[in-house]
Amino acid sequence: MTTKKSGPRRDRIEVVANVASGSVGPDAPAELEKIFAEFGLDPHICTPKTGELGDCLKASLDSGPDLLVVLAGDGTIRRAAELAGPNGPPIAPLPGGTMNMLPFAVYGRRPWQEVLRDVLGNGEERDLGGGCIDGHRFLCGAILGSPARLGAAREAARAGKLVEAAGKAREALQRAFTGRLRYSLDNGGREKAEALVLMCPIASKVMDDEAAAFEAAALNPTGAAEVLRLGVNAIVRDWRVDPAVENRACRKASIWSARKIPALLDGESVSLPTHVEVAYDPKVCRVLATPGDVS
Repeated sequence: MTTKKSGPRRDRIEVVANVASGSVGPDAPAELEKIFAEFGLDPHICTPKTGELGDCLKASLDSGPDLLVVLAGDGTIRRAAELAGPNGPPIAPLPGGTMNMLPFAVYGRRPWQEVLRDVLGNGEERDLGGGCIDGHRFLCGAILGSPARLGAAREAARAGKLVEAAGKAREALQRAFTGRLRYSLDNGGREKAEALVLMCPIASKVMDDEAAAFEAAALNPTGAAEVLRLGVNAIVRDWRVDPAVENRACRKASIWSARKIPALLDGESVSLPTHVEVAYDPKVCRVLATPGDVS
């Protein structure tokens, strides 16, 4: 993540707060207004209803803001980064979800109120790299293959739908080993794996932030129990110590499968075509961070 400049313009600030997400809640808009007022700022705050989130993000960016603050979950932050792009306004991705992968990677594990005060007082614009795959972007990591199907079970469990979660987990395990991936890293030879994980530098524990490459890990479990273990551990825990994991660095990857490829991009479930190309982009978007933030 490269520092671009300090003292960004803040004349026009758009805020998208998903009050239904993770740890946001109905009091968030009032808290946001209070914090911005401490800095003499008067942002436009959008609190979209169910189904309106995408339109709210697009409208906020179409207004031409100097800064877009997003208080929401990982999927919303990923979408905001896609829409803003490398030449759009910087975003401040505040931790308002359950996993908060990108906010924690950028700012460390801090409450969003503390992060917001910090970036408003000391923020610098920084380029943030990530992955590009089938028109999608991801900033922390992607899981491609059967363990990604467990993402639907996780979402159902987070919503309190435990019976549905159990059913989706059972379905995911039943479909394991029915569509192994073929992949090639950096135009190398074709290899096989049950799943492939691509971690971006900001989220990797073993790569320097300036590496401009993924940490790629091939997952090769030998049974359903190992698929479940890997699906739980991947990204949210340190799966590198798992004996079913082989990792290395790469800048691009080609992935093939006989069926559509299930994937988790920054924790969000996505269905991909049977052949996809993944490339590392050193400038997916810009973020507002501070010199002391994790980078």
